[in-house]
Amino acid sequence: MAMRAPLPVRDGVGPTRLRVPRTGPWATVAEYVTGRFAHMDAEILLGRFDRGEVVAFDGTPLTRETVLGAEDFIWYYREPPDEPDIPFDVSVRHLDDDLLVVDKPHFLPTTPGGGFLQNSALVRLRRQFDNPDLTPIHRLDRATAGLVMFSVRPATRGAYQTLFADRAVEKVYEAVTSIPDSGMPALPLTVRSHLTSTRGSLRAVVHEDREPNAETRIEEIRIGTKAAHLRLHPRTGRMHQLRSHLAGIGLGILGDRFYPDLLDEAPDDPDRPLQLLARELRFVDPLSGRPREFSTGLALREADRL
Repeated sequence: MAMRAPLPVRDGVGPTRLRVPRTGPWATVAEYVTGRFAHMDAEILLGRFDRGEVVAFDGTPLTRETVLGAEDFIWYYREPPDEPDIPFDVSVRHLDDDLLVVDKPHFLPTTPGGGFLQNSALVRLRRQFDNPDLTPIHRLDRATAGLVMFSVRPATRGAYQTLFADRAVEKVYEAVTSIPDSGMPALPLTVRSHLTSTRGSLRAVVHEDREPNAETRIEEIRIGTKAAHLRLHPRTGRMHQLRSHLAGIGLGILGDRFYPDLLDEAPDDPDRPLQLLARELRFVDPLSGRPREFSTGLALREADRL
């Protein structure tokens, strides 16, 4: 059973939960926290305790003197980071009592993370609609643009989340890729591999000796002299699946800094977004039993240059 947060959503952002050890070389919870986040100014962290901004499971504020072992979990609000601005808007494609479907632009993360908080689709939309219950049903990489579905209310959220868990949602993507010197592989083509990822890892790992757990069907839309516009049908939803599968057959996506080679970190370049787009979502609505289909209003700029 999920643990209910004792603090409400604030400015579109929910509280963060931190597990606290029951024993260790720290006399108090505050001492553990300052050690756990040693990269931050200790007085700033302790000030949160003084202001009652760190609480227990029942919402009771903790103090600097709360002894270690008194609480297994604490909750607090993340301080807004000095995050870069992302000057691209989230556009609404559909809204009803249960679902919100939007077009997420390139460079905007679906949820807070990696130094982005207010500049995430989730926080922007919670503030726009004044709805702290908005929750993404699935996610897109920050670099990928296109359709993302959000649950509007908790009562029906599970029904839509189950669709994705059961692979009952048909997802269609588009990509513009380079063409290798050896030429294009014969299309259509289905690529299968075993992909894994670990928390904090930048790229998915391909295991040649394991049974496939990721599958993508690749179709031709238009082939140019140096680039190809492709339609992608992922049957599974592994991290970086489409990017890894295309790179694995020599069709690296234009603008991809992770595949086939991991390039040095660099600022976002609005003129060179990853040419990957979540084009369509199709499923049978679990509430009405009727087919539903959503299409993006975005396009890949390099597709028009072929």
